[in-house]
Amino acid sequence: MRALPSGVSGTAALAAAVFVCAAAPSPASAQAREAPRNAPVSPFRIGEGLYYVGGSDYAAYLIATQAGLIVLDGGDQAVGRQVVGNIRALGFDPAQVKILLNSHQHFDHAAGLAEIRKAAPDARLHASAADGPIIAAGGKGDPFLKGKPFEYEPVPVARTLNDGDKVTLGGWTLTAHVTGGHTAGCTTWTFPVTVAGKVRQALVHCSSSVLPGYRLGKVETYPGITAAYEKSFATWKALPCEVFLGSHGRFFGMDAKREALAAGKADAFVDPAGCKAFYAQQEAAFRAELKRQNP
Repeated sequence: MRALPSGVSGTAALAAAVFVCAAAPSPASAQAREAPRNAPVSPFRIGEGLYYVGGSDYAAYLIATQAGLIVLDGGDQAVGRQVVGNIRALGFDPAQVKILLNSHQHFDHAAGLAEIRKAAPDARLHASAADGPIIAAGGKGDPFLKGKPFEYEPVPVARTLNDGDKVTLGGWTLTAHVTGGHTAGCTTWTFPVTVAGKVRQALVHCSSSVLPGYRLGKVETYPGITAAYEKSFATWKALPCEVFLGSHGRFFGMDAKREALAAGKADAFVDPAGCKAFYAQQEAAFRAELKRQNP
């Protein structure tokens, strides 16, 4: 990922981070270029009780438990509406969503939460101590992505999560790992899931990307960002990761794996080697950027 000057706008940074033109576009053009990443995708089953219900890149996951539904991430506003439709398409009632979880507070993962909550007014959002207040403020308060293009309808936080906290419902237990850097409260989730008849350890990666324009080292975008990335890479490399998932479909090669699943490969999303390679590449990119900014 090519770094941009420190004064680059948040809009341009986010556009560059998703591999579109690095030149600073207007908010309207940035949104237009982003449109394919929230294109509708038919929902599909990853493992027993675990479904993909997100868009073409902005990811969202449904967990069907004995006591109701859990949704992890909402995508942007358009994907949030798709999540509701995808839940129905799978034969579930969106009103049975009891718990909303989130990877991080950026609009492309949190703006859709309000849309889901409209269909499930009793759903309770569990979010990290650092990112929860920003979601509750509708995207306001981020140290870098500022302004109307990054704001969204607020969702109140019912439970504040700390590193290592567990969320349980209907026989499922998910563990929150606060892996800061991309945002201060970026949360990676792990949980067991049965895939192809075998219990595997799933990991939903938050994000490890350094947005173009982020400052690392001597001058920081927010205090402690560099140390947060360092700690998070140590955490990610130590976590169990057999079923490799993430907040963006491109992180884990979703399209190719979805095709393999449709072709009959029941364990298409079991990819510990891919997970390991992803983290090696991401850490190398982080360290190269840190060195570039601090010669």
